[in-house]
Amino acid sequence: MRFLLCRGECGARPASVTIPVTATRFDLSRNHLGQVVDVMSQRGWVSTARGKGGGLALARPAAEYRLGDLVRELEQQGPLIDCGEPPCALDGACRLAGVLAQTLQAFYDALNGYTLADLVRDPTAAAIIRLHRAA
Repeated sequence: MRFLLCRGECGARPASVTIPVTATRFDLSRNHLGQVVDVMSQRGWVSTARGKGGGLALARPAAEYRLGDLVRELEQQGPLIDCGEPPCALDGACRLAGVLAQTLQAFYDALNGYTLADLVRDPTAAAIIRLHRAA
C-alpha cells in the first residue's frame, strides 16, 4: 500500500520512481517490494517503463483505485476461520463463520468508500513529497 500511496501522490508526473528508490525511501525489502509490484503490474494497477527515464506509475488515476478492492487483492484474506480443518463438532449448527464472513465483507465495503486519491491528500502528500526530496 505504501508503494501505491507514493505513486498516487505523484499523479500524472513521469514514472521516475523505481523499486530500489522506493524500497530505500520506505525502508522496505527490495525483494519483497519487487514481488508486490510484479503482482500489481499483472493486475493492471501499475505500468512499468524500462531504461533511462523509466520507472513505475499508476496505470489509472488514483481516484479509480478503491481501497477495499486493493486490500482484498493484496492481502488475499480467506475466511477468518476454517471450520473444516480440523473438523468442527459444531459443523452445520454454528453461525460464527457466517457472521465473520459478513463482518469481513462490511470491512471491505467500508474501505471501498475511499480511494487512493483520498489517502494521498495532505498531510500524507506532504510527507511523501519530503521523502522524494530527501533522496
